[in-house]
Amino acid sequence: MDKVFENYEKIKAQIVPYNPTIVAVTKYFDENQIIKYYEMGFRDFGENRVKDALKKIDKLPEKIRKDSHFHLIGHLQTNKVKLAVGNFDLIHSVDSVKLAKEINEEAKRKGIIQKILLQVNNAREDQKSGFSPEEIKTAFKEIIKYGAIRVCGLMNMAPIDATDEELHHLFGNIKQINDVLQSEFGVELKQISMGMSRDFKIALEEGATMIRLGRILFE
Repeated sequence: MDKVFENYEKIKAQIVPYNPTIVAVTKYFDENQIIKYYEMGFRDFGENRVKDALKKIDKLPEKIRKDSHFHLIGHLQTNKVKLAVGNFDLIHSVDSVKLAKEINEEAKRKGIIQKILLQVNNAREDQKSGFSPEEIKTAFKEIIKYGAIRVCGLMNMAPIDATDEELHHLFGNIKQINDVLQSEFGVELKQISMGMSRDFKIALEEGATMIRLGRILFE
């Protein structure tokens, strides 16, 4: 745990000018480790699988549950929407109008407003989901009509083999899309979730407000 604290302090020193939210990716850890990370100062935890995450969250002390933010950063299947809505502060990976609509319907049933991000696949990777840059505007126009969800911004996952130059271009493009949506639709999109352990510095330079860190924190 001392090593994790050391890693955390090093990263915090590097990101001071940007002041992003660090989402600690805890998909491989149990609730006891999350408690220890909370005690170190972590408040935002990212999980990939809905059921696994909820099992851990349910076992956390009430104080930690209330004082933490839980992020769903993995792909959300439509058959898991009922479980996800209301149990995650922010769903990062909304990748279709259909999924947004289902989240909205479930949030209406529960009487809440569910915060989401729209995933943009601007690298056009076949193995990743998300809106293309060409379709995001049309999709956004439809999704913001839904009354029980709040689109807070965009999410992106860059290719693992992208060069620094390509990363600057891809991340910069996400910031540009975010700015265009804000301008054209008159909305405020405060969050851009992009950048992981190997590329978070470039993501911050290009406008990320949330970085999702796993390996660089916990190894």
